[in-house]
Amino acid sequence: MTLGSALLACACLLCGSASAEPLRVDLELVLAVDVSYSMEIDEQRLQRQGYVAAFLAPALIKAIENGPLGRIAVTYVEWGGSAVQVTPWTLIDGRGTAAQYSELLRRQPLRRIAFTSISNALAFTRRLFDFSPFSASRRVIDISGDGPNNSGVPAPVARNSTVARGIVIDGLPIMLKTHAASDGASIPDLDAYYRACVIGGDGAFLVKVTDTSAFAEAILDKLVTEISGLEVSRLSPAPVRPVQYGQGYNCFIGEEMQERMIGR
Repeated sequence: MTLGSALLACACLLCGSASAEPLRVDLELVLAVDVSYSMEIDEQRLQRQGYVAAFLAPALIKAIENGPLGRIAVTYVEWGGSAVQVTPWTLIDGRGTAAQYSELLRRQPLRRIAFTSISNALAFTRRLFDFSPFSASRRVIDISGDGPNNSGVPAPVARNSTVARGIVIDGLPIMLKTHAASDGASIPDLDAYYRACVIGGDGAFLVKVTDTSAFAEAILDKLVTEISGLEVSRLSPAPVRPVQYGQGYNCFIGEEMQERMIGR
């Protein structure tokens, strides 16, 4: 099947989803990728290339094929202060469809979106499940980011609302050394922020990226873990708590930094 025919088939599936029975898959996965201005363009390219390469990797194909049904559904979202669905919900059930999806991602133009609203990204992505032509016992949002929430409602509010719907949120905090020196919107313990304020749900986990050379490997390892459904919550527990100020980790750090920047 050519890439064009694959996209046409996907579009037809979406158009008919209102009346057709959802197709059962092992996992519905939203890849929510940070494209805010704090991400350097070279870092954006590395991030995109990491996802493009991941869907060609034998380890990822094996993880899909080893599932009970041997198929998953994926959609790709880019976000900053707002969010854009870059690819429709797409069925991946083996090497061929995975390669087609990889090529689809490769062809998408890079974009940049002002601000960093994890909460808006979560609100946007959780609604995508309502319009998915697929059905799965596991629904996961895999969100990457290089800074704390600085726009919209606080991140834990959106996190709690998302987890309450049975959706798991996994995190890919991007902690490259260049940010600490050059980006006033970054924090040195972004992994702790993601653990306390962003990820949640049964088996939620995070994988941090601290070096550009490890970007692709981190993306692949994370996707394989998510697709395989491995139990990792014991490695990185993500309790869901009411939003609090001044107790434990400060989940308002991004909003405070933005306020100080505006007040200069």
